[in-house]
Amino acid sequence: MTVAERVDHLDEALSAFITSVGIEFNKLYNSQMRTEAELRAFKEDTQAFKDEMREFKDEMQAFKDEMQAFKDEMRAFKEEGRQQNREMNRRWGELANKLGTLVEDLVAPSLPRIVQEMLGQEVMDLSVRRKRKRADGRQQEYDALAVTLETVCLASVKSTLRSADIDHLLNEELPAFRTFFPEYQALPLVGLIASLAVDDSVLRHAERQGLIVLAIGDQIMEVKNTPGFVPRRY
Repeated sequence: MTVAERVDHLDEALSAFITSVGIEFNKLYNSQMRTEAELRAFKEDTQAFKDEMREFKDEMQAFKDEMQAFKDEMRAFKEEGRQQNREMNRRWGELANKLGTLVEDLVAPSLPRIVQEMLGQEVMDLSVRRKRKRADGRQQEYDALAVTLETVCLASVKSTLRSADIDHLLNEELPAFRTFFPEYQALPLVGLIASLAVDDSVLRHAERQGLIVLAIGDQIMEVKNTPGFVPRRY
């Protein structure tokens, strides 16, 4: 092959190489451009998602704030209703006290619930102004009795409760009970003391003696003993 032929062949090879490189470069360039466009679109989508999430978080925070405001309003409404209920029960108690029907109207209707709450027992026999007279002329009256299959609950009701009333229940009424009601000899006694309101010092005195203490509350008569209190069996 002559020099001229070799030069021509080299030119052809070089031209083919340049053409091939140009094609590949165009492919690479176009691919890079597509990649950049895809990356740009991805970033835009990601930013849009972040913006949507931020808006969602703001909406959720606003919803939480509204729910908290609603809960606060409901709490205030419930507290107002509770206070009104207590006031109504207090006035009812004062009226029953004036009429002399405190036992019948407030204490006795509450005893089945309270006995179930405190002892987990069902009241089978409920009586008020329970009086018994012995052959020797002695007599004894109890404000209210609630009898279950396992226990006799003896309630003493006072319009104003004093420590002396607790002592009288402990020293007079409870010890005399089985003398006047021997049919309940086998059942333990639980003492309850009830009033319109109870001072803390009187409550502590009664609780030390194992007595259930009742006073006006949200549910007409409610237990005032400290949580976890266990009444004493006599």
